[in-house]
Amino acid sequence: MILEPLPADRDIPAPVLAELTALYASNRDFHALSGDFPDPDDVRQDQVAAALADELAHPEAEVLLARSEGRLIGVAATLARHPDPLDPDPWIGLLMVDARVQGRGYGRRIAALVEERFRTAGRTAVRLAVLDNNSKGLAFWTALGYEVIDRRPDRAHGRPCTVMRKTLRAL
Repeated sequence: MILEPLPADRDIPAPVLAELTALYASNRDFHALSGDFPDPDDVRQDQVAAALADELAHPEAEVLLARSEGRLIGVAATLARHPDPLDPDPWIGLLMVDARVQGRGYGRRIAALVEERFRTAGRTAVRLAVLDNNSKGLAFWTALGYEVIDRRPDRAHGRPCTVMRKTLRAL
């Protein structure tokens, strides 16, 4: 599996946007929980492009495409520096695996690759927030060694979230 950054300085190529839209659309249950799209049963390319543009609007953000055997199987959005100057850790803002291949270990592998990118950059921990109504997400991140450190609303929409942190140990 490889992670490749989505270039932030130009439009997403049409074939890549089509792949991303199919991946997002496959995650209907997550979108129903998050409310990120007006109709989780009708996720459109312009909506996905806008969501990715929002992710990449922050200068410290990166969207990573996860490919296995040439096929897009996941996407991760990261933030090298949180807007809160008191927060020293990078963040994983999103990790989404194509629903058609969930349960095969891809999410774990993507998370490990993202953690390795941060570790290589000299970072010693990583944080993320899980929507309180996302029990599957909370179970996933807990199984990967993330620990609850806070509960608070997310910055963008005020949704209740569980903030988690994992220390990145040297290999």
